[in-house]
Amino acid sequence: MEQVGLDIGEPEEATSSQEGEPDSLAEDETIDFITGKPIKLRGSEPVRQRIARVLFHEYGISVDDMARDFPIPIQADGKRRVTKKADIAVFAHGAPKTLANLRRVVVCKPEPKPGRTVTKIRMFSQAQEDLAELETLLGTEATPLAQYGMWTNGLDFFFLYKESTRFGARFEPRADWPVADESVGSGTVASVARLRRGEAGMLKTAFRRCHNYIHGNEGLPKDAAFWQFLYLLFTKMHDERMSRKHRRAPEFYALPGEPFNEDGRKAIEARVLALFHEVKKEYPLFGARDEITLSPRALAFIVGELAPYDLTGTDMDVKGIAYQELVGTNLRGDRGQYFTPRSAATLMVEMLDPKEDERVLDPACGTGGFLRETLWHLLNKWRAKEKTLGLPDTEEQLADHQDRLAAYAEKCLFGADFDPFLVRATSMSIMTLTGGAGNIYNMDSLAFPDGYLPGLGEAKDRIPLGSIDVLLANPPFGTDIKIEDKDVLSHYRDGVAQSWSRDRETGLVVASDRDIPAMAPEQLFIQRAVQWVREGGRIGIVLPNGILSNPGPTDEAIRRWILENCWVLASVELPVETFVADANVNILTTLLFLKKKTEQERMAATMGAQQDYPVFMAIAEKVGVDRRNNPVYKRKPDGEIILEDQKEVERIRINGENVVRTLVRKRKAIDNDLPEIAKAYKRFRERHPEPGVAR
Repeated sequence: MEQVGLDIGEPEEATSSQEGEPDSLAEDETIDFITGKPIKLRGSEPVRQRIARVLFHEYGISVDDMARDFPIPIQADGKRRVTKKADIAVFAHGAPKTLANLRRVVVCKPEPKPGRTVTKIRMFSQAQEDLAELETLLGTEATPLAQYGMWTNGLDFFFLYKESTRFGARFEPRADWPVADESVGSGTVASVARLRRGEAGMLKTAFRRCHNYIHGNEGLPKDAAFWQFLYLLFTKMHDERMSRKHRRAPEFYALPGEPFNEDGRKAIEARVLALFHEVKKEYPLFGARDEITLSPRALAFIVGELAPYDLTGTDMDVKGIAYQELVGTNLRGDRGQYFTPRSAATLMVEMLDPKEDERVLDPACGTGGFLRETLWHLLNKWRAKEKTLGLPDTEEQLADHQDRLAAYAEKCLFGADFDPFLVRATSMSIMTLTGGAGNIYNMDSLAFPDGYLPGLGEAKDRIPLGSIDVLLANPPFGTDIKIEDKDVLSHYRDGVAQSWSRDRETGLVVASDRDIPAMAPEQLFIQRAVQWVREGGRIGIVLPNGILSNPGPTDEAIRRWILENCWVLASVELPVETFVADANVNILTTLLFLKKKTEQERMAATMGAQQDYPVFMAIAEKVGVDRRNNPVYKRKPDGEIILEDQKEVERIRINGENVVRTLVRKRKAIDNDLPEIAKAYKRFRERHPEPGVAR
């Protein structure tokens, strides 16, 4: 075959969108989200930047209504006046930035460094000293219409509501504050105004805070805390679905004062437990042994965190990122399971380009990364056809897209894993995106169609060998997890599971009559993947580099078997950083893309009639992170970080109408070769159609 190497070239330097804007930054700088000007990332600045994004994306507050370091005069001792600055000040929409128009105040503090002990979430009673500063800014006579305050260090969040009385300002604790004043509708008991769509960073923080509260404040182990949180997450999503379907008021809510008194917490508990009873009846995924065992105080905290969100309306990608972070942290296994980094999973899905009528399988699905990326890939293709790619969905699009994704997942999306906890976690992940649990089977994919695990029976009916259009897999691999079961190995005796040696006279690799006692699972998964797809079916598989480069007879025999049975579409070598950050192991891997030959094509190759064909090959040097999972940026020759334009888009409702707000800000350009490789592969295929039978 003809090997075509690819040079994706040096990254182009980003150019300023407006004259006078910077095109590069120093290591300790960023572009301020509020002003668009360069600032130093010192002290509490990283927290302020995250909160400003959240105010725009989640609360619908325009940056034109925000100011940083806004001075507020404070009465000190009755004689002299001093001034304190609000880290972020929010004003009445469209009004001049004056004290009379001030509506909200944010105090930001540096994020505490992570410790080695369990992170405990502070309560209001433990933060009185911090809240005093916020009360001072809100309570001054100079800010009569400022009602809401937020104090945060990026991990702890405290909200205050100010009520002005004849005797001065009175402050009440809140679990949250409302969306932008101009977008407030009639509201419901579920929130001060309306539910809001999640922003990726903030939703991750909210999920993490809930998990940390259960783990740290309730004393549950991390995995037990994870499942308790999932029960509540699905209770919340079930409540949203039922509220929309039956047009009833939500039940998963906390009235403003309820989380802060015993009677209120008991009322929250009663509503949550009644809802979870509905969940167990509605979804077979949950059984009699699934019980919410948290205290009323913990339930009140988590409801206060989750209730303001419209999780059904939150972007699928945002939910997937937040969910995946918790899953990866709590359910990582020790059987060679190295969960695929998202950028690699995205690349594989984009290169194989699953269609809406194609059946997709991940036979070692882990936490479901390939399956989520497949759904995201299809969603973006629909948005591109609708010419709404890059825009948040309207409510009508949300409903239509979720119905289409649910129908696709039920008919065409399949996953399997040996680990029952990962099977359940993936099923829940699919449910968060589509409303249905999908087709995730607890079984041994290497033993299929034999085995004993509970998912085997349905899998034999739904995904027999030879029935899959697109297979994506990151199989477990490692020298310490050999497959020794003779019954499993028997499925591969006609292929890779043979005792291979090199003939001394000819130098060729030949098979002996001896049974091989054990093989690495990734070696067997190659043959299993080819067996599972139909003729012309496509495969993307993560492999350790040794299989493709080691000179030993076994690896050479496997490579020969691949060439006899498949067309090689592409090979993308990944740097060691890809798996170091997620798996803490030094693994050099390659993404191998194959297409199963037809019987006629195999026979033609045997007879010497097969012609050469070009193969796409690329080597990724950067994947956006270093070995410590720190971001890696594109740089100029002098070392300064290159900037690129980022369009921030949010859709809000004002007076019942959908309004799209767009904000363009510079951001540091991540140095990641994988998106460029995906684009290059698309160009390659435009010049060189896939070899073999057309679909």
